Amino acid sequence: MVSEKWVGAVFLLQLCWAGCGFCGKVLVWPCDMSHWLNLKTILEEITARGHEVTVLKFPSFIIDQSKQFPLHFENISVSYEREIAEDHLNKMVNLAVNVIPNQSLWKAARTLQDFFLQLTGIFEGLCRSVLYNQTFMNKLRDAKYDVVVIDPVIPCGELVAEVLQVPFVNTLRFSMGYIMEKHCGQLPTPPSYVPDVMSELADHMTFTERVKNMMLSLFFDFWLQQYDLAFWDQFYSETLGRPTTFCKTVGKAEIWLIRTYWDIEYPRPYLPNFEFVGGLHCKPAKPLPKEIEEFVQSSGEHGVVVFSLGSVVKNLTEEKANLIASALAQIPQKVLWRYSGKKPATLGSNTRLFNWIPQNDLLGHPKTKAFITHGGTNGIYEAIYHGVPMVGVPMFADQPYNIAHMEAKGAAVKVSVSTMTSADLLSAVRAVVNEPSYKENAMRLSRIHHDQPVKPLARAVFWIEFVMRHKGAKHLRVAAHDLSWVQYHSLDVIGFLLACFVILTFIITKCCLFVCQKCCMKQRKKRDTRKKKN
Repeated sequence: MVSEKWVGAVFLLQLCWAGCGFCGKVLVWPCDMSHWLNLKTILEEITARGHEVTVLKFPSFIIDQSKQFPLHFENISVSYEREIAEDHLNKMVNLAVNVIPNQSLWKAARTLQDFFLQLTGIFEGLCRSVLYNQTFMNKLRDAKYDVVVIDPVIPCGELVAEVLQVPFVNTLRFSMGYIMEKHCGQLPTPPSYVPDVMSELADHMTFTERVKNMMLSLFFDFWLQQYDLAFWDQFYSETLGRPTTFCKTVGKAEIWLIRTYWDIEYPRPYLPNFEFVGGLHCKPAKPLPKEIEEFVQSSGEHGVVVFSLGSVVKNLTEEKANLIASALAQIPQKVLWRYSGKKPATLGSNTRLFNWIPQNDLLGHPKTKAFITHGGTNGIYEAIYHGVPMVGVPMFADQPYNIAHMEAKGAAVKVSVSTMTSADLLSAVRAVVNEPSYKENAMRLSRIHHDQPVKPLARAVFWIEFVMRHKGAKHLRVAAHDLSWVQYHSLDVIGFLLACFVILTFIITKCCLFVCQKCCMKQRKKRDTRKKKN
């Protein structure tokens, strides 16, 4: 009788043969929450193609290794418990819901920076637990990985790849102020028409808006930082045993997989090693569970509204929950609300609360008329994929930016979580449901998203395999990485040309003065000669 071990080996060989033609090893440095949901989609496709995937796991919220077969997990032994990470998450939610919405743009950016800087100690402990654990690092070396896939929001993934001397791929939505993409990846971001991520501006800006965008760009470039760069520069240099910087190490990424596409993004310059793969997790809708399907069908011709503030914000203050419930009770549509807090006293008979909803499948249902969302990238793309207009209630991170883009493209209406009234929310929902332009624009974005020669998930997997096959992608790396800031902006050339111009002007001026003096002297001599004759 053939053992299960041999059957498994044969099955793995078949996967390799049927998949990409070779089996590679992928090491993953992940980030938690929605970042993981997006990255997991890529990893599942990679394993389906026969590659072996190992995820470095630290205390997290939704990375459940018991449910992620065939992914393999290497647990990182860290000095902090899950409760500490949960405490920081709760602080972030409190900032997002109760603090940042009441602050000015500049103050909100500073508050966000202070929060990120507080995480430095946790991130340092995580880094040391991996990089200074020689037994663990030797185990990773012996595995001989072909590529490291990194979410650079949490530092040190690129440093692990550098120590292991393995090429790596970055996957991210964006960094605060485009600092990583602009300064580490050398992605051009002209402030004249590329709005800063905190600005909520469109690409066609008035003069005043361009002034605001330029000030924000300089604000992020020279003052506000997402990370304690001085600390990380020193940490990276000490670990590698040579002078380096955080940004220089991050900038060694072979490929940058950006989790957006031109259905959300405004047209802008990008580099050959940047690939936009937004919506790679989106799938056709599946049949709904019986209970939910019956509730949806009971809506009749009015249809349903789907409401979710994501996986982070599950509870609201009692006052805010009652405000929202009161508004939703006044619409004819049935409402499916993902909410696990105390039942609002103003909850209408048309609204049902759920601890969890099959969001993608609901958005793909023909009776869904609108999506009330916090504006997370994953939810935005599911709405675009299915052509559903949105009411945006953004809170922090990329959410205001995403909703601003959807508003500019005519597929969403924004309401402020801190200042909205029941009337505001009711007006926004009615507009999105009843005005045809919102549905038409959402369907237009959906057609753009679906009309791609290669699907985003296939592109993401292709580029990871490309790096594995070719041991990197150095031929796509721009020479800007090898230039100093002065050279990149051609300040040395401009200085040289200005010096030449000044010298040439000086010489010409001196020559003209000399000629003028000679002429004047000749004229003076002629006059003197005439006077003597007279």
